[in-house]
Amino acid sequence: MVKLRLKRYGGKQRYRIIAIDVQSRRQGKAIKEVGCYNPRNGQIQLDVSAIIYFLKKGAQTTQTVHHIIRRANVLEQVEVN
Repeated sequence: MVKLRLKRYGGKQRYRIIAIDVQSRRQGKAIKEVGCYNPRNGQIQLDVSAIIYFLKKGAQTTQTVHHIIRRANVLEQVEVN
């Protein structure tokens, strides 16, 4: 099963939003990078088409990623909870 989750990179509090197999480690090899998130600046960069693709294929999200993509109004484009 595929999950959308955060992966740390760079300096303090910088994350990539990735699609990864559930059984892989957090820093493991991702299937695809679908966005970036920096909570210090409040910056969010998303590849909306890739996120929609993975959600329609049945990918699950972590709670944090769910809040991030909901704040960016991506979930309204997909009729998936």
